[in-house]
Amino acid sequence: GILSIEQLISRVGVIGVTLMALLSGFGAVNCPYTYMSYFLRNVTDADILALERRLLQTMDMIVSKKKRIAVAHRTMFQRGEVHNRPTGFWGMIKSVTTSVPGSENLSLIQQEVDALEELSQQLFLETADLHATKERIEYSKTFQGKYFNFLGYFFSIYCVWKIFMATINIVFDRVGKTDPVTRGIEITVNYLGIQFDVKFWSQHISFILVGIIIVTSIRGLLITLTKFFYAISSSKSSNVIVLLLAQIMGMYFVSSVLLIRMSMPPEYRTIITEVLGEL
Repeated sequence: GILSIEQLISRVGVIGVTLMALLSGFGAVNCPYTYMSYFLRNVTDADILALERRLLQTMDMIVSKKKRIAVAHRTMFQRGEVHNRPTGFWGMIKSVTTSVPGSENLSLIQQEVDALEELSQQLFLETADLHATKERIEYSKTFQGKYFNFLGYFFSIYCVWKIFMATINIVFDRVGKTDPVTRGIEITVNYLGIQFDVKFWSQHISFILVGIIIVTSIRGLLITLTKFFYAISSSKSSNVIVLLLAQIMGMYFVSSVLLIRMSMPPEYRTIITEVLGEL
């Protein structure tokens, strides 16, 4: 029937699997880019000092021009020009666009101040970015940074292998019987010729690896979405945002259960199939 569990999960799964593909692509790009030292640009203390010097010079220019505006306003006030200034919208436009002989061109100076303030904001953001990059470089030299750097290379190779195998499966219309972890353990055991329970350990390692990928991709997505929602959220849209996140996490969970069956042995796979139906 239309309201059966199998029909509902199949419809949720179509959206969820597509969403999982987007999240996996986001995590596969964002995680190595965040933790791998290969993507870090070289930032020195001289670069930071030069940019900070430019920022201080810009701030000094802004202060100097605002001081000129304040002095001009005080001069106009002492001459009584402020009291005799015309009121209303057209009077305000006239006072801004016209200049009194012997006084500063306030409108031109104000435009220069606005341009310098915009430049100072950009310089401040660039300075903050350089400091963050410098901290990432220092972090990459620690033991934990080297560990995450290794994980970045490992998961990059793993994602490339998954993309290659998925392409082969789509082109030749076949279903994968073993996951990359099991295949890698079998090749290693056969190459080294050691006694190892491949079936037992491959299940646990596969589950741990899939769990790490799911957790890191969800974490990276939520961190990015949190920054985005902070920028657009309000008291009226907060409930809608929470509802949207709940829908995304629900569809992600159902799709994970659907897709994780391929990494399970047949005796475990039939249990999920009995619950969800023949999807």
